[in-house]
Amino acid sequence: MGHPRKARKKYDTPPHPWNAERIKEENKLVSKYGLRNKKEIWKAETMVRRYRRDARYLLGLSTEQTEEERKQLLGHLIRFGILGENSHLDNVLDLTVEDVLRRRLQTMVHQKGLSRTAKEARIFVVHGHIALNGKKIDSPSYMVKRGEEDSIGYYASSPVAKQFQTKQENKPAEGKNN
Repeated sequence: MGHPRKARKKYDTPPHPWNAERIKEENKLVSKYGLRNKKEIWKAETMVRRYRRDARYLLGLSTEQTEEERKQLLGHLIRFGILGENSHLDNVLDLTVEDVLRRRLQTMVHQKGLSRTAKEARIFVVHGHIALNGKKIDSPSYMVKRGEEDSIGYYASSPVAKQFQTKQENKPAEGKNN
């Protein structure tokens, strides 16, 4: 059971710590998604591994209970945007770490153009400049659900939001003079 005040580890470390090929791939992911450390990649890998394990188990059985569990697993993955709307349980076996990393708040902020780089997106989120439905979220690893994508923006009282608004107001004026 463990102690209630001590959280369990949410990731599994690689079985062989000094595999050069794995390290190179992890370094590419860290730089592409602006991650803080490899632990974030390992968390995503563990999530994918668990989803795939559950899908394999559910594909092997066919009862009323497993049908319900299939719907729940697919509903969860579709709600989080990891899988598409018309996905089947077989598609869960094709998941990759990048599918999970693309759904993080940090990545979505960068993709929406609210930051210049993925690292800057992380800084904006951690410092409280990013809001989701008007509510400040300061966790870059927050998994953005499918319906929440459009509601990502700057926090209203953030100085970054004020700078962004002044830049947007100045851009049309500069375009008219030219």
